[in-house]
Amino acid sequence: MDDLDQLLSILPPSIRAQLAHHSQRQSLIEVVLDLGRLPEARFFSSVEYLSEAPVTHADLDHCIKRVGAFGGDNRAGIEKTLHRISAIRNRSGEVIGLTCRVGRAVFGTIGMIRDLVETGRSILMLGRPGVGKTTALREIARVLADDLQKRVVIIDTSNEIAGDGDIPHPAIGRARRMQVAHPEEQHRVMIEAVENHMPEVIVIDEIGTELEALAARTIAERGVQLVGTAHGNRLENLIKNPTLSDLIGGIQSVTLGDEEARRRGSQKSVLERKAPPTFDIAVEMLERQRWAVHDDVTITIDNLLRGRQPGLQIRTVDEHQKVIITHELSGSGREVTKPSRGWRAAGQMAPPTPSATISQRTRSNGNSIRPLGEVYSAQPATDPMFAHLLEMTGDDDMVGPNGEDAMRLYPYGLSRHQIERVIQTLHMPVVITKDLDHADAVLALRSHAKAQAKLKHIAQGRQIPVHLVKSNSIPQITRALQRLLDIDDNPAAVDLELFSHSGGDDELEALEEARLAVEQIVIPKSQPVELLPRSARIRKMQHELAEHYRLKSLSCGEEPNRRLRIYPA
Repeated sequence: MDDLDQLLSILPPSIRAQLAHHSQRQSLIEVVLDLGRLPEARFFSSVEYLSEAPVTHADLDHCIKRVGAFGGDNRAGIEKTLHRISAIRNRSGEVIGLTCRVGRAVFGTIGMIRDLVETGRSILMLGRPGVGKTTALREIARVLADDLQKRVVIIDTSNEIAGDGDIPHPAIGRARRMQVAHPEEQHRVMIEAVENHMPEVIVIDEIGTELEALAARTIAERGVQLVGTAHGNRLENLIKNPTLSDLIGGIQSVTLGDEEARRRGSQKSVLERKAPPTFDIAVEMLERQRWAVHDDVTITIDNLLRGRQPGLQIRTVDEHQKVIITHELSGSGREVTKPSRGWRAAGQMAPPTPSATISQRTRSNGNSIRPLGEVYSAQPATDPMFAHLLEMTGDDDMVGPNGEDAMRLYPYGLSRHQIERVIQTLHMPVVITKDLDHADAVLALRSHAKAQAKLKHIAQGRQIPVHLVKSNSIPQITRALQRLLDIDDNPAAVDLELFSHSGGDDELEALEEARLAVEQIVIPKSQPVELLPRSARIRKMQHELAEHYRLKSLSCGEEPNRRLRIYPA
């Protein structure tokens, strides 16, 4: 159902003739007409010019006379269709460009998330332009109104969901549509819909202002199901957008106490969520047939603010239109289709017993795996340290880079971001857990002696080995994880990506310079080497690389010519 002929009828005859019998007619996305340029047709997989003659004022006027009036958002439509015509104007207000967007009602597009729609929870759709957000929104409205018999009201600011004209397009089923006279009044119409028409569901397209975000929260607090879209590809975009952050609970800066900051391994000033999110579920439309689902936005946002990688539910459709649900660790590209049995259950790491003796392996950096003693009797629940360590907040997916069983690591006093960088860069079968009861090992900062004593005492009762590192640096964390996994600690096997913060060319160039100096001069010839002047940020990365080779390094000289000097062992 696309009424494509009605869109083609507004185009100049020469352009219309090119598209009337085009082989890719059914995959047409939009026609672009810019003054003085060749007209373009954009399809799902290609772009074509439709004429060898540039677009003229006469061509633009031909189109404008055949569509409805342009609103305050410079959009117009064709009555009883879903097509959208958007105008580009010059400084005098004259139209010098048109984007003629094809609007389609595609039934069955929400098969991937129909089970979520039927739960009655509020859903936020995210995705880049053209990925099908409005099409999905239209289908959700129809399913809720026709199949689930709910009272649905659509707030249709640009007449894009239900089409142009006063009679809504049949694609929305029994759902009702409220038009918006001016885009800046959308938030007022949202509240009016709830107060005057008793909806069970409100459908909103393109929540884009602070007032609209506030209106959405007001609607949700009245017990009405919300289904909407917002500007942004991923949930991370909303965290960084102060205008729309209220949709996910709002973000505020708080100052932690010393003990809590050490427990989290973070700075004292951190970002926290202010309130419950307006939307319960978020769907990131990565591609037309591949969507990422966050079925609990509260947990996802809290994980992101604490520097954790939230688990994703990836939903795709195969050639038989069957929905396939997998789980993916965000940012790693790893998909999991079965639960893991854990590091201990797989027989890869035997829990220590009271009589067991773990050989102490001490290196020049002072790290060691400590033996544990007798089983610990229960600590009083009033001990705040004990309460923190036993905090039950769920566990991460227990899989390694190739789907193998992974070791569950509980970090204390260390940067979670640093640990995750090492794990992801070196593809280690380790996942970070925030539940001490389910941990296979503890990695703690040695300098936290007082807190570490209690930590060891509690870990004893659970027969969990505690591994200590003396600093929160990449080399120290890398060597600690290599020993826990019984991986060869080979300084020669260096991955420069591990020490680079952003992966930029300037960082990698500076790290490569340091690596060559170490491997070609400092180690084989036992001679010190001075590197080129670098910024303090990049010198810190070079210091860590030198530490990886177990070499001493110092910064020398004055800014802006301050540089690193690396000494032989």
